[in-house]
Amino acid sequence: MSEIKNITNRKSNGTIWKYIKEVSILPKYQAIWKAKRGGSRTKSLRAWGEARNKASRIISKIGFKEKMLILSSLYWGEGNKTELNLINSDPLMLKVVMICLKSLGVKKDEFKISLRLFEDMDKKKVVCFWENTLKLPNKTIQKIDVIKGKKVGKLKYGMCRLRVKKGGKYFKLIISMINLIKSGV
Repeated sequence: MSEIKNITNRKSNGTIWKYIKEVSILPKYQAIWKAKRGGSRTKSLRAWGEARNKASRIISKIGFKEKMLILSSLYWGEGNKTELNLINSDPLMLKVVMICLKSLGVKKDEFKISLRLFEDMDKKKVVCFWENTLKLPNKTIQKIDVIKGKKVGKLKYGMCRLRVKKGGKYFKLIISMINLIKSGV
């Protein structure tokens, strides 16, 4: 289609597709056509590779300041605005938040975790998933809320709430960093 688009000076594929969708490719041209298929996929893979390389040059080392910016930004978007309390279904995002909080001095045993899952989920499997993914010590998950209904179309491992015991000083610091970011300082 891109070749036809270039030859005909068309900007979109819609008109071209309308005319060629019913056209059969003659057997003697099948091999050429098959060799050209996947060009978009190849370009996309190349673009992703270039993006990964550029990203690793930009973010070569994440220091304390960067972790605090990450923590502030994630908390600004996802955290509770009255206490240090963040709930999300993305385990890797929660893991990053925990790493950043540890950089502030929060100890592993200060994390308080609760889960929210649906009644048709395997509770042991969900608990095991969050404990392993977040590398939690035993008994860190303190509460499990089971919601009526099925998980169809919903989150595979429910949602995880992350809190910190006596987290007031950390909360005040995070909110202060967010306020500085908001003010453009």
